[in-house]
Amino acid sequence: MLSIDNAVELMITTYLGLPKGITKLQISRKELAEINRSFPRLLEALERHASDKLGRIELVEIEWYHRLRNELYHQGNGLTVVRAKVIVYAELAQLLFQRLFGFAIQIDKPDTTELIGNFVTAWSNLYQVLESMADNRFPGRNLRGATSIIPEMAAHGYLTHQTVEEIRSLRALRNDVIHGEMKGLRQNVVDRINELTSMLQQELQNTK
Repeated sequence: MLSIDNAVELMITTYLGLPKGITKLQISRKELAEINRSFPRLLEALERHASDKLGRIELVEIEWYHRLRNELYHQGNGLTVVRAKVIVYAELAQLLFQRLFGFAIQIDKPDTTELIGNFVTAWSNLYQVLESMADNRFPGRNLRGATSIIPEMAAHGYLTHQTVEEIRSLRALRNDVIHGEMKGLRQNVVDRINELTSMLQQELQNTK
C-alpha cells in the first residue's frame, strides 16, 4: 500500500512537471512548487489542469486510499490492510498511469487481480462513453458524474429505464469493489459492462 501510494504521488508530480510543450499545461514554477506541497493539492491540480486525461478515474477514490495509507503509516499500531484494497488501489494506479502517459504498464497478475483490473478499466470506458454522449446531446452543459449525466439523459429519452437501472446497479457494485468488497464481482459483469459500452458507443456514432 505504501509503495503504490508513493508511485501514484510520483506519477502525478512527474506529469504535472513535464515541459508544457509535451503536456500543453500552463503551470508556472511557483504554482508547481505550491502544488507539490501536499497530496491533496496534487489531486486538485490534476483535476484542474488535466481532467480530460482522467477517463472518469474519480480522484476522490484515490484520495480515500491515500488517507487509508496515512492511517496505516501514522496510526497503524501493527494493523494492516486487507489484500483486496491493495489490489484495487494498484489497479487504479495502473489505469491512472495509462491515462496520463499514454501506454500501459505490463504486469503479470493472478487471475483474481486481472478480473479486478478488467472491471475497473471497463467501468472507466463506460463512463467515458456516457460523458461523450452527454457532451454530444447537451453541448455547453459540461455534465460530469453519474448524478448529473444519468438523470438528464433519461429525462430526455436518451437512456431507457432498464439501462438506467442496470448502470445504477453496476455503479453500486463498482463502489463495493473500490472499497474492497468483491462478492458480486464476476467475469460476466465485466462482459456486460463492455456490451453496454459498445451499445452506447454505437448510438453515439449514429448521432454524429
